[in-house]
Amino acid sequence: MINVLKWIATGFLLIGALLNSMNIYPAGPLVCLVAEVAWLYVSFKWREPSLIVVNLSMLLLIIVGLAFT
Repeated sequence: MINVLKWIATGFLLIGALLNSMNIYPAGPLVCLVAEVAWLYVSFKWREPSLIVVNLSMLLLIIVGLAFT
């Protein structure tokens, strides 16, 4: 199950990156937000500190970006 979630989250990240590159707002950041929440869940399940730091940081950056634009 966790392997399926990581691939779904990766797909969402790729779609979010595409939407962001096409300047489609707020869909791009919102899709990335969903992906980061999923990846953060996977990171905690795997107990992988480096992934937790990266995905938590990205999640916070996306939230700040959405809040201040």
